[in-house]
Amino acid sequence: MNTLPKYVASQTLTAGAWNPTTILSGNIAAQVAELKQRPGRELQIHGSARLAGSLLAAGLIDELRLVVAPVILGHGRRLFPPEGAPAGLRLVSNDTTPGGLALQVYEYVGLPESATYTGATDLL
Repeated sequence: MNTLPKYVASQTLTAGAWNPTTILSGNIAAQVAELKQRPGRELQIHGSARLAGSLLAAGLIDELRLVVAPVILGHGRRLFPPEGAPAGLRLVSNDTTPGGLALQVYEYVGLPESATYTGATDLL
């Protein structure tokens, strides 16, 4: 990790201390789209649901890797807020750790199809 390029999305930072770091500001989605066009390895987001949501809405997320803990808090920041953009996902892999964490990998497949659900009889 130390030698890999790092990109930090920020409206306040102007420099990063962990080199090599590049600060992205302004139109983050356009800058990420440009980075995706460059040759090289994958881009990853760690720990920023807000950034992930905005990039998902812009169609810039190819894959979601989620680690789901077996707890319900009932409050806090949502990973996918109600005002977020819809996204169609396909489960690529699913695993569970000995401690009970669910490791899920989803592929982005575009906008989801929608329908009206009227009850269990729809499934028959």
